[in-house]
Amino acid sequence: MRKSASLPIVAIIGGGFSGAAAALHLALNFGAGRRARIVVFEPRERLGAGLAYDTAEPAHRINVPAFKMSLYPDEPESFADYIVRADTVATDPGAYSAEGVAYPRRCVFGDYVAAELAPYVARGAIEHRRQRVRKVGRSAGRWAVLTEDGEALAADIVVLAATHPAPTLPKALLPLSSSPKLVADSTRADALDGIAPQDRVLVVGNGLTAADVIAALTERGHRGPVISISRRGLRSRGHPSVAQDPFGDFVSEPIARASELLRRIRRTLRDARRQGLSWHPVIDAVRAQGQQIWQALPVVERRRIARLARAHWDVHRFRIAPQVEYVLDQAIEGGRLEIAAASIASAAIEDGEIRVDLRQRGLDALRLIAVDAVVVTTGPAHGDILKSQPFLAELEKEGVLSPCETGLGIACDRHARAVGSGGRVEASLFIAGPLARGTFGELMGLPQVTDHAVFVAREIEALLARESGATPSPVE
Repeated sequence: MRKSASLPIVAIIGGGFSGAAAALHLALNFGAGRRARIVVFEPRERLGAGLAYDTAEPAHRINVPAFKMSLYPDEPESFADYIVRADTVATDPGAYSAEGVAYPRRCVFGDYVAAELAPYVARGAIEHRRQRVRKVGRSAGRWAVLTEDGEALAADIVVLAATHPAPTLPKALLPLSSSPKLVADSTRADALDGIAPQDRVLVVGNGLTAADVIAALTERGHRGPVISISRRGLRSRGHPSVAQDPFGDFVSEPIARASELLRRIRRTLRDARRQGLSWHPVIDAVRAQGQQIWQALPVVERRRIARLARAHWDVHRFRIAPQVEYVLDQAIEGGRLEIAAASIASAAIEDGEIRVDLRQRGLDALRLIAVDAVVVTTGPAHGDILKSQPFLAELEKEGVLSPCETGLGIACDRHARAVGSGGRVEASLFIAGPLARGTFGELMGLPQVTDHAVFVAREIEALLARESGATPSPVE
């Protein structure tokens, strides 16, 4: 066996789910023989939780059934088996829906991922460095990774599995930027601590994060009125009461225009209704075939979909857990929650309260509301990903990285290799996880992220094999 010091080094920057899954599958591919050092830079105490699964809020639940979430594509019920072994119901009796489907707290999935990686970390197959990366650059034919603590690592391969960037504060809310009652980033652990039980709350956004915020406030005992706004007033949908298999074929006849894709989806929805099915299995089919659909579309059509259809796609694709859906339904029925199609025209603090002028969809007159707190839940600013961390900004400045043409992440080719300025491909710099979705398409759901982690691990293994003259492991 080669000594550790002589092994090539794979540096994975970001140890949330995407980075942790890539590290795990790379270690699995290597088996008992260590063909490379796998070093993951992640400041959190454990690997795999990341932004999504590091929450302590008891109201934050996974948004898909537990039996559909797994680190292993060929073992889809791995997580479902874990929650039985760990007896998570003992501390969370509300984990199961009325139909008996498990939707445990999100932190439990983080526990599961950490537990799966723990043996590899313990024996050194995966090295976890609890440090933030400050700079990445080329040096003597390798990559120099420098941390904020001043430590340096010379790596042969780098995988960027960076977290989602924080939301961008809407310009109309800038006058509130110094107010402690403005929550600009609701994903922070203490984000909602300043909201009192009777506070009037404006939630800017109507997606999954907004649902999480409203459910978390309710869990904390908040009883004040809430108005949740988005430009179209679309609210995240729930799951069907009865499971249905995916319905529809969107790839046998390749689609080259966004308009044709929408027509085919509408036609398939009508066919589904005639067969007594809901819209859910049609959207599931689009999601399952999403990468093939996306890659058949020209870039201009991808941009058109991202700009015009994304809001409608998100509320159907990203569904909320039944427990969260129940909280929102009760709040609406009780008059505590209002969902509105509106945007912010202006905002100011007057006489100790926040006054906001809303521009309502379809109406000329502005609507003035007075609230005590504003929570921004507009989602990650994916278009600003390369400005979100200094090392990414520097790599863009050097021409190593470039933004995806769709505005959804970082440019990469179909081997997940970064594409810099002038279309130059970086053979040893990989993009893992949702930030590669501009190229690969559907890459936000956990099953697709898992598949992509397996794909990236295979690509890295193949690159190492080519450089060493070895034979990659056979695909199982």
